[in-house]
Amino acid sequence: MTRTIITTENAPSLPAPLSQGIRKGPVLQVSGQLPFDPKTGEVVGTTVGKQTAQVLRNVTAVLKAAGAGLEDVVMLRVYLTDPAHMAEMNEAFAAAVGEPFPARTTVYMQLPPGLLVEIDALAVLDD
Repeated sequence: MTRTIITTENAPSLPAPLSQGIRKGPVLQVSGQLPFDPKTGEVVGTTVGKQTAQVLRNVTAVLKAAGAGLEDVVMLRVYLTDPAHMAEMNEAFAAAVGEPFPARTTVYMQLPPGLLVEIDALAVLDD
């Protein structure tokens, strides 16, 4: 099985040693996405709800570049900076992802100033 690098201009490219996504066989891993507008590079929103919506747009853009969609996602990992943001993040998450929801893990961590959420995805595609 070959490993395929997934890239798109519709999600931000970070100055870090990582790929936006990697596909090997039917497995697609989307790197953690941040709330950056891919066209301007600016952070979108000052609330966790607005940032979550942008992050999920970025995740979806990488999925689409690989020929996938949210319906192919089996696991999303959410990284929040503050436990108090859980309810607002859940609301934005549910609106963007829709049912049936994939499996999910949520952890709390420190992100750079102004960034409130990061999300990565694991998808399985039909060959």
